[in-house]
Amino acid sequence: MTVKFESTFVPKGIGPGKGLVVRSFEGRVGFYSHFFKRVFDVLLVGLSLPIVVPLIALFALAVALDGRNPFYWQPRIGKNGRIFFMMKLRTMVPHADATLEAYLASNPDARLEWDIKQKLTHDPRITRIGHALRKSSMDELPQLWNVLKGDMSLVGPRPMMTGQDQLYPRMDIYTRMRPGITGLWQVSDRNHCTFADRAKFDIAYLDAMSFKTDIHLLMRTVGVVFRATGC
Repeated sequence: MTVKFESTFVPKGIGPGKGLVVRSFEGRVGFYSHFFKRVFDVLLVGLSLPIVVPLIALFALAVALDGRNPFYWQPRIGKNGRIFFMMKLRTMVPHADATLEAYLASNPDARLEWDIKQKLTHDPRITRIGHALRKSSMDELPQLWNVLKGDMSLVGPRPMMTGQDQLYPRMDIYTRMRPGITGLWQVSDRNHCTFADRAKFDIAYLDAMSFKTDIHLLMRTVGVVFRATGC
């Protein structure tokens, strides 16, 4: 079974010689996406736990010593539009929403950047330890629990916050998939694209979804972690 979408967008770094070729933008809904992708997620997370759990404990201790609860849960939009609570290591100051609004109100350039990208180059909410965790993407490790629960996949669209669906042009594409810890947008030049551009990456991933694609994106994620290009 295939689901066709019209697009002429090919994300930067995707194409001949890059390990992932986007061909016709037909979202393939088959054995891998319906069954083996979930099996692969659970197996890989299970195998990684002996390494990951001590790392999470170490980073959680660092956050706690900085005087903060090391974990927080935030509502996100999942597959079929279901709301779930995504787990992360805490990287923001208390009352982060109020801090953001005050900063945007006094900084028109930052307001414009936020409205377009839903993120900031210089975010006043991020703590000192939080900057390091985000750069290395280590703040995402607790999301492996969400993968085990079935809320998320290892590879998929970036989990969307509630309320952001009004800014996203293709929710019909996004809600076909479990959001992922990593994915095509996450390993691409994400700091220089608009929030709406994420839909183009999600369409491309839906078209190319396969075991080979997911392995390729997981390998690229390792490079992102070691280069500390997260945000």
